[in-house]
Amino acid sequence: MGVGTVRVIMSKQGISGAGVGILVLKDNKVLLGLRNPDPVKADSALHGEGTWTCPGGKIRFGENFEKAAARELLEETGLVTDSFHVYSVSNDVGSDAHFITIGLLCKKFTGEVKTMEPDEIVEWRWWDINNLPLNMFPPSKKMVRNYLAGKFYLPD
Repeated sequence: MGVGTVRVIMSKQGISGAGVGILVLKDNKVLLGLRNPDPVKADSALHGEGTWTCPGGKIRFGENFEKAAARELLEETGLVTDSFHVYSVSNDVGSDAHFITIGLLCKKFTGEVKTMEPDEIVEWRWWDINNLPLNMFPPSKKMVRNYLAGKFYLPD
């Protein structure tokens, strides 16, 4: 496998892999992006079109959690940081995909939020952590749930 290639396991049931989600917090607000309503443009094996999501994505072969999170945060939002804390893990199963999502907390960053991939995420918005949108991407919803509960893992 070449450098930068995503390793995903295929089976008769679907695909499985690992990804990172970044819970970016600022003044008790969470950064969420609205996924494109077009399933092709939303680009998620877990079918998150039209939902609000935390920044994140697949872990590339050989990356550690922090490197994957820093890369995804920069690629998607333009924010820069090397200050992460692994705080959560979730088991995310869709109709044809199964991912383990590693949640990383980010409270220190530089830069201004920009919509870096406008075809995939149409806008970024800060939401009060106690007043989040109802249509959240399930892995992101689990990450926030774990954070608010102070738990590393909560079964579904």
